[in-house]
Amino acid sequence: MVECVNTSGKRKTAIARAVVKEGTGKVVINKVPLEIYTPELARLKIQEPLGMVPEKAQNVDISVNVSGGGVMGQAAAARTAIARGLVDYYKDEELAAMFKAYDRTLLINDDRRKLPKNPLGPGARAKKQKSYR
Repeated sequence: MVECVNTSGKRKTAIARAVVKEGTGKVVINKVPLEIYTPELARLKIQEPLGMVPEKAQNVDISVNVSGGGVMGQAAAARTAIARGLVDYYKDEELAAMFKAYDRTLLINDDRRKLPKNPLGPGARAKKQKSYR
């Protein structure tokens, strides 16, 4: 095992940077402990990789800095960063395979982005309406 691992995760425009180091199982997101992180739905999303391997999560401290995007985008980015951090820290291929089998986005960034605007309308898909009168 390594003493300290830096990883990152992305979702839409949210970027999360996680630091995983030896410790007692504390998880902090933007200097807020995960136990009191709000909203609850985002907290549950972030806890997914930790709940899958509680025995390994107890031995590390994880600090995550998230910026950009909305609440759930930040939660998904933090979740990816935490899962990648655990895999890198323990250098465990079985752990990576388990995370990938559960949900691919635990280890792989969501690369979906907005389409560029087209010249025929106000957005990417919308077009100017035609009237034949």
